[in-house]
Order: sequence, then structure tokens, then C-alpha cells
Amino acid sequence: MTDTDIAYDETVDARGSACPGPLMDLIGEMRDADSGTVVRLLSDNDQSLTDVPEWTEEAGNDLLEVDEGDDYHTFYVEKA
Repeated sequence: MTDTDIAYDETVDARGSACPGPLMDLIGEMRDADSGTVVRLLSDNDQSLTDVPEWTEEAGNDLLEVDEGDDYHTFYVEKA
């Protein structure tokens, strides 16, 4: 996992959740967030590597960074 300088406002820890749990948790958090809010999603489900970027683009939000770790992945998503 790499270190990032991205500041985030909220964390959604979806480690241990089966697909599509991590994405659903992220969507729930983003729904209540204000524009400009950065949410950090932690997921150990490899399907998130596809689901999160696809949803982010479709929803018009910004995927700032994806850190692929050995045990889990970290996604930084900014609400449009």
C-alpha cells in the first residue's frame, strides 16, 4: 500500500463485506455527503476494483486515487 497525501472527510470500512456490499456502503455515504466531500473506502473485495470506478464515472463523482494493497484496497472518491 502506498502513502497518499489525499485528505479525506469520511471513511467507509467495508472490509469483509461480500459484493456488492462495499459499493452499496460507499453509495450510502456519498448520498448524504456534500459536494466536495472526499470519502475513503476500504475494501478487501477484488470486485470493488471494477465496481467503484464504474459507479464513480456513472454517478459523475471523481475517483481521486486507488491504492491496491495486499490485504485490501483503498479508494478515494470526491463527491461532485
